[in-house]
Amino acid sequence: MSVIHLLGIAGVAGHESPLARKWARRLEWPMAGLALWIVVQWYLEETRAIPHELARLADWLVWLAFLLETAVLTFQVKNKRAYLFGNWLNLVIITGGFPWFWQFAPLAGLLRSVRLVLVLALLLRMSKSARKLLSQHKLGTTLIVALVTMALSGIIMSRIDPSIGSAWDGMWWAWVTMATVGYGDVVPHTGAGRFFASLVILFGVVLLSLLTANLAAFFIGSDVEKMEQEEKEVDRMLREISVRLERVERMLEEQRSVK
Repeated sequence: MSVIHLLGIAGVAGHESPLARKWARRLEWPMAGLALWIVVQWYLEETRAIPHELARLADWLVWLAFLLETAVLTFQVKNKRAYLFGNWLNLVIITGGFPWFWQFAPLAGLLRSVRLVLVLALLLRMSKSARKLLSQHKLGTTLIVALVTMALSGIIMSRIDPSIGSAWDGMWWAWVTMATVGYGDVVPHTGAGRFFASLVILFGVVLLSLLTANLAAFFIGSDVEKMEQEEKEVDRMLREISVRLERVERMLEEQRSVK
């Protein structure tokens, strides 16, 4: 059993029906937007920037979106048992994240914070698509991934470490940390903050390497494509020459047979 199955984020298997894989690709980016909203909503609730009623409505919409995604993909796949077993985290989040339970739970605030696990699950499930996009020298996509990661890391850090005052300070910290600059003007002091910072540093090193590689591929990509086009043209000309030579040989053979 693979690690992604143990984590409950296996997604739709590659041997599943084309329709199921098609719907899985369609739902990837909407669910990524949902992951971004979960972090934003969490920050707004922590700072009391949105009314309680609006926050509860958003809770229901998030839960319904995740329930709809799970139901659609479960209906489309052939082996439903294997899909649900490989994505057991979906069922845990749907069951434990039912907003109606929160009004009776004594630890409702903690349960809402657990929704950040959903963000991690969604991002991990998208890692395969992200690697595929980044490997194709998609410089714009790489920059978008970097900016989104910087914003999310800054928002999360500003809430788990009191020494970082605002989300803007958190984003500045995330930016200089991911860029491996580290000015030291804004630093985490709590254990949770330092643990999260270590993850951001690790991801920043990887993302910076990808950005450098994609930037190089962006500049040399046009030359490579030009060479590939020239190779295709040479192959086409060789095939035409081969066909003409075969035609000439047949004509010579026919003339010899007539004589």
